[in-house]
Amino acid sequence: MMHGGEVVERALAAARADETIVIVTDASDTSLRWAGNSMTTNGASVSRSWSVISILRDGPRSARAGSAGSTSVDPADIEAVVRRAEDAARTAEPAADAMPLLDPESAGAAADSTWADVVPETGIEVFTTLAGELATGFAGADRLYGFAHHQLHTTWLGTSTGIRRRWTQPTGSIEINGKRGSDDDPASAWVGAPTADFTDIGVTDLLTELSRRLDWCARRVELPAGRYPTLLPPSAVADLLIPMLWSMDGRGAHEGHTAFARAGGTRVGERLTDIALTLYSDPRAAGLEYRPFVATTMSSEMASIFDNGLAADRVDWLRDGVIGSLVNPRWAAAQFDAPVTVAGDNLLLSGGTDTTLEQMIAGTERGLLLTCLWYIREVDPATLLQTGLTRDGVYLVEDGAVTAAVNNFRFNESPLDLLRRATEVGATEITLPREWKDWFTRTAMPPMRIPDFHMSSVSRAT
Repeated sequence: MMHGGEVVERALAAARADETIVIVTDASDTSLRWAGNSMTTNGASVSRSWSVISILRDGPRSARAGSAGSTSVDPADIEAVVRRAEDAARTAEPAADAMPLLDPESAGAAADSTWADVVPETGIEVFTTLAGELATGFAGADRLYGFAHHQLHTTWLGTSTGIRRRWTQPTGSIEINGKRGSDDDPASAWVGAPTADFTDIGVTDLLTELSRRLDWCARRVELPAGRYPTLLPPSAVADLLIPMLWSMDGRGAHEGHTAFARAGGTRVGERLTDIALTLYSDPRAAGLEYRPFVATTMSSEMASIFDNGLAADRVDWLRDGVIGSLVNPRWAAAQFDAPVTVAGDNLLLSGGTDTTLEQMIAGTERGLLLTCLWYIREVDPATLLQTGLTRDGVYLVEDGAVTAAVNNFRFNESPLDLLRRATEVGATEITLPREWKDWFTRTAMPPMRIPDFHMSSVSRAT
């Protein structure tokens, strides 16, 4: 298969449009699945997807753009894809986000020295240690189900203005669901962890935590809907805050469409919480690194094809409790006189104490421990109100100890309100969101205490 960098160069050489962008991504994926204490499936695959974006200029801030994509690995198909993109540009409406295309200097980054390097691939051997530790768990009485996934996605970005950028993104995770008791009404619990290469995954530790959570299910308590003092572990905090990041587009706020709008402008500069919390994205965060430049095949409220190659830096969405930034592609920044900010692909929350979740449990007289959320959906974009269900782990805390499992609930909460109402925030750690894991894996969150988490109704989901 032709090297991805060569595909970029050949496509650019074939281009006839005023400006051209080429993005190539090679994906190497491997996975392992188990059910009922035995391995069921494993596999590995490699694939390529690539796109050509053709731009016809009517002026520095006026242009028409068209794109064409392909999964072909045949060099003979390159010119045809370029022509399709150019045909699409000729019939396109003027682009609302048209801006001058970046060059290496204005993008803020030199060409990557790894451009022509060999493309790394993953394989089933990445799970060798994991599989051995799982085998020990399979010998126990609990029934284990789960999935491990590892990806290496290498992206090349090239433009007719001279930008040449490359990035290999590792993404991995493991999820284990344990069941204990009868098949008709089993106790169920979940644990999971993210990783870049599986060298830092302690499956034995995960299984120990899973067994502890199943032990908590020996006693079961039915509780009604209501507002409860609630402890949120880092994973649950991640699932609640990720939709907040996805709603932080500057244009929507300026035009009054989002929870970050206010009369005459946006809520940037408004204090959200008295706790000095900082919510941020950083492509260089240790263990959570992501592609440090824009590479997008389509424009949206959060990204623009005209920003391809733009360097991504740390952005503080919330700084010391104050809303600090919104996502602004260059065209939106120019329209609303706002700073240019690139959307992040990780999310970290810092500023709490060094208190652990265990210490927070020990300091709780009576409340709930809410470990897993799923089926989260937005109810009201104006307040960022979300609804969702609990799953595989709601527990009762009494006198500093977990004493029982509790029935599932439907909840209604806004992450903005949760941050405002939080009375205790602990130590930040890298964690795996459960609901959003397939779309957003790289998070570091603290445990959080909410005095009145809203369980709006009882759910009979099991």
